[in-house]
Amino acid sequence: MTADQESRSPLETEPVQKLIVRYAIPTALTLMVNCLYNIVDQIFVGQGVGITAMAAINVAFPVVILVNAVALLLGDGSAANISLCLGRRQQQEADDTIGHAATLIAASGLCAAIVSWCFAPQIARLFGATDTAWPEAAAYLRTIAWGLPFQLICPAFTAIIRADGHPRYSMGCMITGAVLNLILDPVFIFPLGMGVVGAGIATVIGQVAAGVLFLAYLPRLHTVRLRRQALRPTIRLTGRILTLGVPSLLTQILTALVQITLNNLLRVHGAASVYGSDIALSVYGMMMKVYQIAHSMFVGVSSAVQPINGYNFGAKHFLRVRQTFRTAAAIALVISGVWFLVFQLFPRQIGMLFVSDSPLYLDCAQHCFRLYMAVFFLYGLHLATASFFQGIGRPVPSLAIPLARQGVFLIPLAILLSGRFGLDGALLAAPISDVLTFLLSLLLVRREFAVWRQRDWIET
Repeated sequence: MTADQESRSPLETEPVQKLIVRYAIPTALTLMVNCLYNIVDQIFVGQGVGITAMAAINVAFPVVILVNAVALLLGDGSAANISLCLGRRQQQEADDTIGHAATLIAASGLCAAIVSWCFAPQIARLFGATDTAWPEAAAYLRTIAWGLPFQLICPAFTAIIRADGHPRYSMGCMITGAVLNLILDPVFIFPLGMGVVGAGIATVIGQVAAGVLFLAYLPRLHTVRLRRQALRPTIRLTGRILTLGVPSLLTQILTALVQITLNNLLRVHGAASVYGSDIALSVYGMMMKVYQIAHSMFVGVSSAVQPINGYNFGAKHFLRVRQTFRTAAAIALVISGVWFLVFQLFPRQIGMLFVSDSPLYLDCAQHCFRLYMAVFFLYGLHLATASFFQGIGRPVPSLAIPLARQGVFLIPLAILLSGRFGLDGALLAAPISDVLTFLLSLLLVRREFAVWRQRDWIET
């Protein structure tokens, strides 16, 4: 690509709203489809095996989140560096970044598979399995371990292919895998009677199919070129990738820690409620999987603006960067409001998708949704803000936002409030944390733009 061609990149010439829509919709759909692997498993297991089996799959879900954390560390970090380099006309480093990413992603996926398979029983206990759900949780973990390398490939290369300007290809790959999973899940669970192991096998087959399609795209990259000599990572560039990707890693790790903490709190305090441990645990897991669908839409918007912000910040188009942030924040808050209404008005209907013959389960679903999602209309801003800072190469404030929401606010509050108010206290930690994080995000972004005005990057 010549310098003249790069100078006319649509990232700096097309309307911001049009670019966000072009990137956000395929990215959001890709991530939502990725979430469907676990949701489909839980729906078929809930209908065909039972509530205890649902609790077992819920216990395994933090492993999926942690693998996605590593994927986004490498994928988002590489994509952010590629966008920044292209904006600065640093083609060589952009090319080297994709080679480093390929090696790091492959090595991480292999490690994740080995650890998950070898320590599945211990992981199941650590992540909150009850005595009744523990055997099935361990069996499900060992089954999905074989697909973890491909599960890691999918979100990692989604970010890279998006930065390459072709987010629709990622969407097609993920849809292919999800359709396979959707077809095979009922086959393995019902006529073959394989229970949670069958659900895991169907998931692995879908992930392998999607992963192979992602790998097939690498020789066809447009803005960067995969070169053999770049496959050997260097400390400098690896450090740059990891630094830019750490906010995504931390967000996912903290999400997993929240689920592990809440799993254990709901196991203990659910036993003291009218619902019991297994129902409370399975409802929370169901709620988190539905939440991941909503979260995917926010991540879609946030991820869509990263290449726009990175390229334009690198090219010193600061007004365009601010416009992109404002547009993304507005879209995220609209999405937040819509999902808030869904969670408050239709909790029982959502619960019936998973278990339809247990009034107590549906009562618990309604109770949990309405407390945990009480101020969800504020949720979108902090993701848009963290993505803004990540896109412009500012990892410290980008890190501060997820760290504050989940590590400083949510987990400590859940532990403290559950000790006083039981199950309800654990659930109420989420809306309190969302209010505090909303205020923190406003403060950080206002301070950032104040600095830009002082430097005459934007008008006063």
